[in-house]
Amino acid sequence: MEPIVTRGLTKRYGELAAVADLDLNVRAGEVYGFLGPNGAGKTTTLRMLLGLIRPTAGEIRLYGRPPGELRDVGALIEGPAFYPYLSGRDNLRVMARHARVSDRRVDVVLDMVDLTGRSHDRYANYSLGMKQRLGVAAALLKDPRLLILDEPTNGLDPAGMADMRAMVRQLGADGRTVLISSHLLGEVEQICDRVGVLAHGCLVSEGTVSDLRGTADLRVVATPLDKAAAYARDLLGADAVSLADGGLRLTVAPERAAEINASLVSAGLRVSEVRMVERDLEQAFFELTGGESRVG
Repeated sequence: MEPIVTRGLTKRYGELAAVADLDLNVRAGEVYGFLGPNGAGKTTTLRMLLGLIRPTAGEIRLYGRPPGELRDVGALIEGPAFYPYLSGRDNLRVMARHARVSDRRVDVVLDMVDLTGRSHDRYANYSLGMKQRLGVAAALLKDPRLLILDEPTNGLDPAGMADMRAMVRQLGADGRTVLISSHLLGEVEQICDRVGVLAHGCLVSEGTVSDLRGTADLRVVATPLDKAAAYARDLLGADAVSLADGGLRLTVAPERAAEINASLVSAGLRVSEVRMVERDLEQAFFELTGGESRVG
């Protein structure tokens, strides 16, 4: 049974549709990236999944059950909140008692997020990265099958971001299902099995990072360039040929690279470069979202 399924999920605030008719499927054991610019509706969706706000319309099922009925869910939404005067360990002990979890679990999760050595320090003295890691530890207290993380690297320095990415990858490798929202393209590219792209509250695309990029193109640099372009258009069709960065960009299957190179040389053109280039993920994102907002 899939960890997360939504059908027609909608949340309206007056005339504003924060989330509109969202159909989402998150598979067991995957790290699923929820990607979109700020204001796209990511956090609103996550809050509905957790039962923190009620949808205007639509259906949500977590392992076949409505939100709020499942114990096997851990979450970090809009940053962690702890008692500043308590240590990291004592904060987790308070939460463990509230959740009816053994204190032994506190030691386990502190080790998972690499905070054991700093667990007796006051929370107020933690760096932002440590606070985020403690938030993930709190989400793991009940040993959930499903983990929902809202922008867990937000505000972190590069080292903190790398630590958080490594942690999320390990959580996925351990067999948990992780749903992570982000506006950072590089983040989802490095850690996610599949990605859903949200814009204006709507899911505009879903698939692997490779799926989102689309097929690779062939870059060819040949002289004279105008004659090379004309020859390529005759060979492949006008729609498959464009000029880019002092060369040609050909939309063509990768296995045709050798054939095209041989054809251009036979036509008397001097070919200095032939290589495959993938569509940039940022370019793909802007195309999918209509270029509405720049992301980090």
